[in-house]
Amino acid sequence: MSARGSALLVLGAAIALAGVVALAYGARDGAITLVLLSALGGAGMLGAHLLVARRGRLGSLRRQFALGVAVAVGQLVVAVAAGAALMFVSRHDAVFGVVLVAFAGLVAVRAATLLAAGVMDDIDGLRATLVAVGDGAREPTARTGSQDELAELARAANAAIVKLGGAERAQRSLIAAVSHDLRTPITSLKLLAEAVDDDIVDEATRRRYLRQMSTHITALSALIDDLFELSRLEAGEIAWSMEQVRLDALVEETVDAMRPQAEAKGIAMTAAVPAGLLPARGDPEKLQRVLFNLIQNAIRHTPADGSVSVLAEPAGDHVLVEVADTGAGIAEHDRTRVFEPFFRGGSEAARTRNGAGLGLAISRAIVEAHGGRIWLEDSAGGTRVRFSLPSSSLRKDFVRPS
Repeated sequence: MSARGSALLVLGAAIALAGVVALAYGARDGAITLVLLSALGGAGMLGAHLLVARRGRLGSLRRQFALGVAVAVGQLVVAVAAGAALMFVSRHDAVFGVVLVAFAGLVAVRAATLLAAGVMDDIDGLRATLVAVGDGAREPTARTGSQDELAELARAANAAIVKLGGAERAQRSLIAAVSHDLRTPITSLKLLAEAVDDDIVDEATRRRYLRQMSTHITALSALIDDLFELSRLEAGEIAWSMEQVRLDALVEETVDAMRPQAEAKGIAMTAAVPAGLLPARGDPEKLQRVLFNLIQNAIRHTPADGSVSVLAEPAGDHVLVEVADTGAGIAEHDRTRVFEPFFRGGSEAARTRNGAGLGLAISRAIVEAHGGRIWLEDSAGGTRVRFSLPSSSLRKDFVRPS
């Protein structure tokens, strides 16, 4: 509250209380009360505002609490003494009143000091926890001796510490995964380049090595492109071309484009899209990227004579799309991590599989950027991945990820 607001508050309260006294004991006592309350209240508010203005010079919170209580108690002592003098109270009664107020003030100062000590202990604990975090600790240890705002702050600090530790672990895993996926092709490229440069290698072998180098370079380029796209998606830096998207046509087009790849492996592909499906509002190119990623994963993990099915259907105020396969499925302990970057499931040997493990992470980022969600649906056999998007008739805007 500003100084002007405090002055108006004191004046308003003084006038109201003086009016009560005037009604009870007459205009003279009311006028005396108004002068006394206005003077005391103005002085008290002035002292309080001076303390606030010079708070940076007062030192610890303990000292600030003590000075605040001292202002209040001092005002009470002056009020009793002045009231006794102006109201013609006997000297005996005036001294007794001042003694009582002084004693109550002493108790109030001690009580405030004890309370401040408890608050300061909690603050010291929070400060020690944050210093430890700055030094590298990642265990949530912030605790308080109360259930107040400081306790809420401690819980928030502990939650932040847990998130920080998780983010650092994820960052280390990401760096390790990127390093692994870059090291293998780069090592191969180095060996192939040395072989090509060797005069002993014949021309046919040299051409074969060059083709292998081209394959590794293409894989590296795709990995870098995927990493760049994922980072831009998560940072909300993608330029979106938003329009009405007919998911029935988009599903049919994507399935037709992927059918030759499925048939080459002896996998049957089907699409089921009802007529009159409501459109979604989104970027058709990005949504098709999601479908391509999901269908490619399904084909990759489905054996010959298996099947991959794609369906789209209304689901309340959303449109639901599902890609299902008859492959081996996903282990229970891997299901919560399939949408993490570079996660490919299974043992470390899984890193020899094709793909960098970014497809599902990119798909999740795209779907969530459109206001939808993507998840694994329970399945008796194989894998079923579903994602939902708000229907265009109910969603007129688009919120980019923060």
